[in-house]
Formats: sequence, C-alpha cells, structure tokens
Amino acid sequence: MKKYSFSSLTKLFSIVILLFFYENVIAQYQQTPHSVNPFWSKVQFGGGLGLSFGSGYTDISIAPSAIYNVNPYLAVGLGLQGSYVSSKGYYDSGIYGASFLTFINPIPEIQFSINLNQSYVNNHYEAYHNLPAYTDNFWNTALFLGAGYRAGNVTVGIAYNVLFDENDHVYSDAVMPFVRAYF
Repeated sequence: MKKYSFSSLTKLFSIVILLFFYENVIAQYQQTPHSVNPFWSKVQFGGGLGLSFGSGYTDISIAPSAIYNVNPYLAVGLGLQGSYVSSKGYYDSGIYGASFLTFINPIPEIQFSINLNQSYVNNHYEAYHNLPAYTDNFWNTALFLGAGYRAGNVTVGIAYNVLFDENDHVYSDAVMPFVRAYF
C-alpha cells in the first residue's frame, strides 16, 4: 500500500474544495434572477403541427410562432407557416407564409385573437375530365378574428376569416376551429 504525504493530501484536499466552491459559485451565478434578460422572460414559443393521411391524400403542416406578453391582458407576436396538401391524381398544393398575431385576454379564461396571415400559394391541378393540367400561383391574405377558452398555456376556440373568398382555393371554409399552446 502506497503512503501519501501530508502535503500531497493537503494539495488534493485543497483542489477538491476549490472545485466544489467553484461549481457552487457558478451554479449560484446562473440561477440569479438578474441574469435573465427581462425581454426574454416575457416571450413564449408555440405553434402547431398537422398531419393527415388517407387513401391517396396527404396533408402536412407546421406553424411555429413566438409571442411577447406586453402585460397580462395583451400579447403580440409573429408566426411562420408551411403546408403541403396532395390528393393523388387530382392536385397538390404548397402554402408558405407569415402571420402577425395579437391575443387579448380580458380575463384569464377568455382569449380573443387577431391573426393577419400573408401566404404564397402554389396549387397544381392534374388533368381531369378532359381539362388540361395547370398551375395556379398567387398571394393570399387572411384575417382571422377568434375567441377561445384558455386554460393555462392552452387555448381552444374558433376563428372566422373575414377576408374569406371561396374562389381562392386556400381555405375550405371561413370558420376554423383551433387549439394553440404557448410555453
């Protein structure tokens, strides 16, 4: 068995104590409330994901967003969206865009929303019933006014697109149910 001198044990003990206090000091520094930027403490991230598959039908969408809580009654934010829809033998569509979001909470359980959405739409239709195949590319603006019930970070509700036009071939209806969550 190897013997250790008092000075080598003292050095080893000093190094262990120094590392212990160093880690403790770093941990305390990282947990102080002053180290968090006040702006980022009011930011929440959320969004939506959608997947739908059927017989020859595919619908994939992603819509990340971020909001800034101005106060307990008002939040504003930005969102992105991307979706791909395909019905085999009939059409496929790609929609890409951005949203400006406003959420108003008169009481904690009720949330009103304003969602201004600008999207680029790329629809491609296959030849069907003696009609030739064609592609339809355009910009679409939607303004959704919504109301929902809020429980914690999740809101469930319904929104109405006041700019809905059935000839746009973007949304199938002016009314759209929603579930949104922000963390």
